[in-house]
Amino acid sequence: MPRVKRGHPAHRRHKRILRRASGYRGTRHTLIKTAREAVEKGWKYAYRDRKQRKREFRALWIARINAAAREHGLSYSVFIHGLSQAGVEVDRKNLADLAISDPGAFAELAKLAKSKVA
Repeated sequence: MPRVKRGHPAHRRHKRILRRASGYRGTRHTLIKTAREAVEKGWKYAYRDRKQRKREFRALWIARINAAAREHGLSYSVFIHGLSQAGVEVDRKNLADLAISDPGAFAELAKLAKSKVA
């Protein structure tokens, strides 16, 4: 059985981790073990926060819609209920954008929602 030297694959694996850890502070960008721990933890945060970002944006949109709806005498839930009663299917992202960029169009939607609820 011939002897196998494993230097090249290990070196390549280490370099791959160290490349991903570049920019980290202290030994986290130089030592293999701490660099691997830091990189893997970063991957966990990235995976978790991709989901969290969606939640945070939805909460932001709802806050903006609520603020704009209250200017027209409606709460968020009543506004959304009125829109669904009217058959208007606009997602919250676009509603929040309308509330900021085109208050006139949002006022029309608020008037429509108010008429369907009352």
